[in-house]
Amino acid sequence: MSEEFDVVVVGGGPAGLSAALSLVRARRKVLVLDAGRPRNRFAAHMHGVLGHDGLSPRTLLAAGRDEILGYGGEVRDAAVTGVTVMPGIRVSSSAGEVSARRLLVATGLTDELLPIPGLRENWGTAVVVCPYCDAWERRDRIIGVVATSVDSVEQAQTLRQWTDRVVYFANGFEVPNAETSRRLRVRGIRIVHAPVVRLTMRSDQEVRLHLADGADVGVGAVFTGTTMRPNDDLLRALGARTTIDRTSEWIAVDSDGRTSVRGVWAVGNVVDPRSNVSVSLGAGSLIAGAMNADMVAEDIDAAAAEARE
Repeated sequence: MSEEFDVVVVGGGPAGLSAALSLVRARRKVLVLDAGRPRNRFAAHMHGVLGHDGLSPRTLLAAGRDEILGYGGEVRDAAVTGVTVMPGIRVSSSAGEVSARRLLVATGLTDELLPIPGLRENWGTAVVVCPYCDAWERRDRIIGVVATSVDSVEQAQTLRQWTDRVVYFANGFEVPNAETSRRLRVRGIRIVHAPVVRLTMRSDQEVRLHLADGADVGVGAVFTGTTMRPNDDLLRALGARTTIDRTSEWIAVDSDGRTSVRGVWAVGNVVDPRSNVSVSLGAGSLIAGAMNADMVAEDIDAAAAEARE
């Protein structure tokens, strides 16, 4: 017989741990299975998280684990290898097999970078993506924006809020029209057209961007876009319905995090690319309440059926 839980949470990032904390406080038997690869593991600090600004992401997760354990929940370092939902929910992992009334998938997403040498090596330190997370620490410095599409113009214009020295590297994704170029230049944003072929660190304060024409440009930090790939293999294997936005295909959930698969819910970056740490913490708490309400309704139905017998 496998161990039985009310809820198994797959993924121990902010969304999954937040949900687990609310559920154990609701006296549910909860297990978190975590493969230990949070999206922000490359960053030394997180910012804009009320009460925790500047805290290490790993410190936040460690504290969350301790809180869950303190209420009687369980957290296991394990990679999930498979899930079946008929009959009942069974979760297989490197820690064994368990069963659950509900499954919450909070496996996040993976950021794919352009294949430019130096980008991946400096990801999360000298190379970042989110102005609201990281631009304050680079304020008043030279900031380079390496374009990943014509939409990167918006990123450059946004970063102008933090410094008057922005360099926009079109990187083969040319500015779409003269008016867009004019709007960049009137704000003092320099446009470099030659593609970026390599990044090197001159010091912890300077990144050199080497260009296809042989030139190189020094900046204090690099912002760029990524292709966000949701880590949703488990949900897709279960046949969860998907939806398409302008960037990619995502698992569809309702406002309470329900997927189209009975008993299976999802939260955080695996279904929402906009979920930063703060949003993920709130969403986890919200969806935990909805999951508990769903189980309460099931408990009522079971009690009423038993009373009729």
